[in-house]
Amino acid sequence: MIYYHESARDIPIVEEADVVVCGAGPAGVAAAIAAARSGAKTRLLELQGCLGGMWTAGLISWVIESKHPGIMQEINAELDRRGARLGRGRDYAYDPEVMKLLLEELCVKAGVHIQMHTRVVAAGQDGAGRITHAITESASGRQAWAGRVFIDATGNGDLAALAGCGFDVGREGTGETQPMGLICLVAGVDMEAARPFLCLPDEGHQEAKRLMLAELQRAGVSPSYAAPSLFPLGGDLYVFSTNHEYGVSGMDAADLTRATIHARAELHQIVNGLRSLGGIWRHMRLVATGAHIGIREGRRIHGLYQVSREDLLRGVRHEDAVCRVTVGIDVHSTDPKTTKAYSAENRTRTLPYDIPLRALIARDVPGLLMAGRCISGDFLAHASYRMTGTSATLGQAAGVLAAVAARQETLPANVPWSEVRPALQAIIESA
Repeated sequence: MIYYHESARDIPIVEEADVVVCGAGPAGVAAAIAAARSGAKTRLLELQGCLGGMWTAGLISWVIESKHPGIMQEINAELDRRGARLGRGRDYAYDPEVMKLLLEELCVKAGVHIQMHTRVVAAGQDGAGRITHAITESASGRQAWAGRVFIDATGNGDLAALAGCGFDVGREGTGETQPMGLICLVAGVDMEAARPFLCLPDEGHQEAKRLMLAELQRAGVSPSYAAPSLFPLGGDLYVFSTNHEYGVSGMDAADLTRATIHARAELHQIVNGLRSLGGIWRHMRLVATGAHIGIREGRRIHGLYQVSREDLLRGVRHEDAVCRVTVGIDVHSTDPKTTKAYSAENRTRTLPYDIPLRALIARDVPGLLMAGRCISGDFLAHASYRMTGTSATLGQAAGVLAAVAARQETLPANVPWSEVRPALQAIIESA
């Protein structure tokens, strides 16, 4: 490889915050809100032009594992108040545009300082390896953000990797990762006529997915995802999940580009195919595709505790539990030659289990926390705790710990659980 040498330069330090959160998906937004509500001066940095990550830029429009106390419960209630939620169970559909506005309002009200359109590109550290700055690139150029405590909520664990943390990617032994998927919104279909094909909140989805696959095949389309899912969002608007992109890395821009181009072409082909059938599909149109393809797997950063498959099988409990997970293993096939749906591992019987605060504390870099799918865990455990409702709840805990550590002018690893627990409970009760 040929290299270009970049000269050293001085980078302006924009501000000094108590807590700097990188990434504003479900985990990052909840972390920032919790930290700010706990009294910390909080900076939230986000790559996209909206808050919410896959909830909004990714158009997933479907919360899985929403029954968590605190900020997630508050989001549920506020979506209800605005008439933007369909379903009242553990999983539900929602209007992504309402979610964008809601998350911005919650952050602004909490006093979170937000900067969007900003990518984290480096980490500044002191002589002891403690993280001291997040370095970013944006329309404003290269900037530095100083903080007492940092939270990596980038999904892929970008900040942690840049700071030198150890991490794992994919299935142990092979490195295989779950496929990506691009989501789209469609409209023009009568809900009553399409009911047999719809994945309705609070109901089973398997028969609807089977019928939708048969309908696509009748249209001469063989989708890359063999469990296509059409979720109603209200009126004649739906979210359509029917794409898998196999063997691509979420940490490689060329892979992401190829996957996105291929996925978008497939989504148009699928919608055009259904419309060609006429009948209930004759007015179907593709309204929007996600600004960001959904990445199920990135780096799993090494923490002080690793959540494991054994935790799921045994239903492990922890004194420093910050989240109880009830979703089982959810592995989308890593090998399309075997199946384009789900792995046989999903049939493994699991029990509700706890995620301890220690899994959110980086092992290798002092002053750094993780929140969301980049926390410390193995391949199969990650396939359970990566759900967005769980991610938001992990962010809530990371935000509280970060605020307490900043206030005490100590490292997160040095804060006793006895001091985190009441602060976390206060955030839960105030939400």
